[in-house]
Amino acid sequence: MKKSFFFKKAKNYIFLKDIFSILDKSYNIKFEKKIFGVNNIKDAKNNEITFFNNLNYENEAKNCKALACVVSDKTAKNLNKNVIPIISKNPLVDFYKIVSLFYPASSLDNENINIEKNLNKFLKKNIFIGSNSLIDKSVNIGNNTKIGNNVIIKSNVHIGKNCTIGSNVIIENSLLGDNIVIKSGTLIGQVGFGFNFEKKKRIKFPHIGRVIIENDVQIGSFCTIDRGSLTDTVIGEFTSIDNQVQIAHNVKIGNFCMIAAQSGVAGSTIIGNNVKIGGQTGISGHLFIGNNVKIGGKSGVIADIEDNQTVMGYPAKNIREFLTNKN
Repeated sequence: MKKSFFFKKAKNYIFLKDIFSILDKSYNIKFEKKIFGVNNIKDAKNNEITFFNNLNYENEAKNCKALACVVSDKTAKNLNKNVIPIISKNPLVDFYKIVSLFYPASSLDNENINIEKNLNKFLKKNIFIGSNSLIDKSVNIGNNTKIGNNVIIKSNVHIGKNCTIGSNVIIENSLLGDNIVIKSGTLIGQVGFGFNFEKKKRIKFPHIGRVIIENDVQIGSFCTIDRGSLTDTVIGEFTSIDNQVQIAHNVKIGNFCMIAAQSGVAGSTIIGNNVKIGGQTGISGHLFIGNNVKIGGKSGVIADIEDNQTVMGYPAKNIREFLTNKN
């Protein structure tokens, strides 16, 4: 699966001096340099702009390779000295504005579907399409895949072979591997829950990433998996997700994981391989959950968890400590 955003840039580049002007920031140097894109602070290249407002990413800020970075007075001192700082009272909101200049349509879901009317091309590949399902012409579907009733598959979707998709499913901005099962009522690839307020106006965060679901994944009914904001949301091979689970933008889930019903994972959290998560568990954003971790049901995870740990409770703690305190 090639790594490229589905959203096309409205502008090839923006002059750095114009970014200062758009954000109403003063500057003393004549910045004629060009900004060719936006990226997260870890992956930003020397012709891109990023933002830094969370000290959890202090190491990434020190090693940042971006041309410029939107920062606050508090975080600017932690930024790589080779990166041009753009001081902001609200770095996240100002960065939203810059991303929107490049990708103005990425903060909304596209409801326009160029419907594929020639269903014979699916029959040749032994693809079953149920009643009242709408498939965009741009969608690529592999052999022997079955799609239920009242399904909507929008543009920017690739579905592999031998997949089973239940009824009343909506998929957009997603790459699905082979042998995937998605049960009825699940929504995949919509814009995530990212916004802020400025002068009584809601500013939505653009989501230019995708959902990538790797081979042999099973996803239950009425789940929601949001597409990435600046990076992709990824579900690893052979992972099983139960019903009514929420996976937020930029979340990365490893291989052979199990997530029980009514659990939620907040944005940008990374989960390792062979992790088991009990029902009704909540995991905060921007965390790292190691390999082979077990999390008991109804737990609240608000801190990183190292490999091979078993935790439970709120805040989630080592199972022995949890049971000791309970007694």
